[in-house]
Amino acid sequence: MVLLGFTKWELGKSNNMSRLRRMSPRRSYDQYCSAARALDAVGDRWTLLIVRELLAGPRRYTDLHADLPGVSTDVLASRLKDMERDGLTTRRRLPPPGAAYVYELTPRGTALLPVLQSLGTWGEAELGERRPTDAVRAHWFALPLLRALDGEGLVEVRLDEGRFHLRVGAEQGPVCGDGPAPGEPDAVLSLDTDTCTAIGRGGLALSDAVRAGRVEVTGEGMLAKALREP
Repeated sequence: MVLLGFTKWELGKSNNMSRLRRMSPRRSYDQYCSAARALDAVGDRWTLLIVRELLAGPRRYTDLHADLPGVSTDVLASRLKDMERDGLTTRRRLPPPGAAYVYELTPRGTALLPVLQSLGTWGEAELGERRPTDAVRAHWFALPLLRALDGEGLVEVRLDEGRFHLRVGAEQGPVCGDGPAPGEPDAVLSLDTDTCTAIGRGGLALSDAVRAGRVEVTGEGMLAKALREP
């Protein structure tokens, strides 16, 4: 078959070459070391922050872009393609009436939660005072609060900037999400941003903030009762 001067085989070859050109080559440190191999996959700028966002569950491209201030559309698209290639994320189309594509973590991507938690703990000393140019989103406090909570259960957090919820002790699926908790939470934490920032910076323990009256705890779940214990 010939179409506009190209055979079917040539058209197929041309499409494959175009597809290959669109795929960014995977860079490597070429070192036989597990840390180096890990950085081959997640060491690029923005990759781990995309993982942070997707720990809340499936997100549309526009939502990711809105919650990653400073990333260009080209870089975000490139990172998402790389992450899909490396088995960290998948992309699927929502059923009508949504009919939009969403990105979500694979089990391999979700397994990066302890890595982000360790990085967050290490980086607490780097926070310092918030700079005028620093962006902030309410749900960015989710990981520090997860580190501060023990046990299992659904927690709703109410801040001046908005609400988000945590699934403490979750072994699979989203560990946090925007907005009020879906269903009856085991505990509700109401606090101001300064208190949440102090907890996130490691300068204030959650239990001390509760005892000092800086965090109001409501709810009848085990988590709420444990936090209210003197």
